[in-house]
Amino acid sequence: MLIKLLGTQTDLTNATSVGLATVVRILNTSTAALVTRKDSGGTTIGSVTIDANEIAYLEKDPTDTLEGGVAFKVVKIAYAN
Repeated sequence: MLIKLLGTQTDLTNATSVGLATVVRILNTSTAALVTRKDSGGTTIGSVTIDANEIAYLEKDPTDTLEGGVAFKVVKIAYAN
């Protein structure tokens, strides 16, 4: 997989759209924990547990937000297989 960085890394301390991203790279730097995706109205769409030191790629709508805590490092990306 080839990824293209489209933003600056941040964390999920607060709910964020990650720069209106449609694809996000997430790194969990701590113990297994939950990342939650919400729509622009604050309704939960879904959640997933990401293991310690795991990298995950998440597709979302631009205005959807992610939350999960300071251990999650996220960045807006584009990708190709």
